[in-house]
Amino acid sequence: MRKGITIEVSPADRARLEAVIADRNSPQKHVWRAGIILATADGFGTAEIMRRTGKSKPCVWRWQARFMTEGVDGLLRDKTRPSRIPPLGPEVAERVVALTLTEPPAETTHWTAAMMAKAAGISVSSVQRIWRAHGLQPHRVRQFKLSNDPRFVEKLRDVVGLYLDPPAHAIVLSVDEKSQIQALDRTQPGLPMKKGRAGTMTHDYKRHGTTTLFAALNVLDGTVIGRNMARHRHQEFIRFLNAIERTVPAGKQVHAILDNYAAHKHPKVHAWLDRHPRWTFHFVPTSCSWLNAVEGFFAKLSKRRLRRGVFRSIVELQAAINRFVHEHNVEPSPFTWTADPDGIIAAVRRGHQVLDSIH
Repeated sequence: MRKGITIEVSPADRARLEAVIADRNSPQKHVWRAGIILATADGFGTAEIMRRTGKSKPCVWRWQARFMTEGVDGLLRDKTRPSRIPPLGPEVAERVVALTLTEPPAETTHWTAAMMAKAAGISVSSVQRIWRAHGLQPHRVRQFKLSNDPRFVEKLRDVVGLYLDPPAHAIVLSVDEKSQIQALDRTQPGLPMKKGRAGTMTHDYKRHGTTTLFAALNVLDGTVIGRNMARHRHQEFIRFLNAIERTVPAGKQVHAILDNYAAHKHPKVHAWLDRHPRWTFHFVPTSCSWLNAVEGFFAKLSKRRLRRGVFRSIVELQAAINRFVHEHNVEPSPFTWTADPDGIIAAVRRGHQVLDSIH
């Protein structure tokens, strides 16, 4: 051994090094480093250690010195080496960020990494690294819609109040229609799911017509009253209201939450309301369909039954929807509103402030 190098392996270090060698999952570089130290501790010379490990003399000496100064942890850790490519300066990142926030050149809607790399004179990976560090994602866009209803706050508090504190001896219904539900039949049968492969279905289809589902969600118990109709005019809406009227027990006040679809405000619908004084309509603010609780049921219907469904006729589609409504009503759960209306109002005001400041 070289002069000035003293290897003293404690029982704990020996046990740890032997465990590294015995572990089949240990990286090979850790295995031969541990072998160098154990052979040195057993009194073998440099030539013998080189023969056993297949490493060069400088390599053996390097890891002997590393163990002497840093112990076993030094063997299991590689020192970082400086990159051969000099790092980009902060001014480059600032220029990329500034360019990203501007409109891209030519007839394009957003920046791509290749376009930015060409404009900034750096590599694509550098652009991606800068975007990642600054949370920029030019390829993505989030959709939004702010209500311009002048009575937004009033309508919001009215509807949320029905959800949180419904009137006594009354029924609160969230009413809406899901229109243009298509009876789609695939051109070829799909393949079932199996291990390592998702289920498949063809992208093309045969259309067999459409139907409209009128639905009323009882906020108190979660049950749904549903009717399939060919169209969604005010005539069909009045027929659906008559169906609900026959279902709701006599003596109960009915509070219906609706969106601002024209059929809901038709003069004949107003006339129907005059003939049924126990009914009260509550309209959500414009562009606020998310405030209508029945939209959650529609989303569940689309995701679980319609999106992957195969229907060879309108009758088959309507039967499937009716079965889904029936199964939902077997074990319904009451609708629970959790969002803070004050937080919603504040968020909408911030959105309008941002839009006003930009435009």
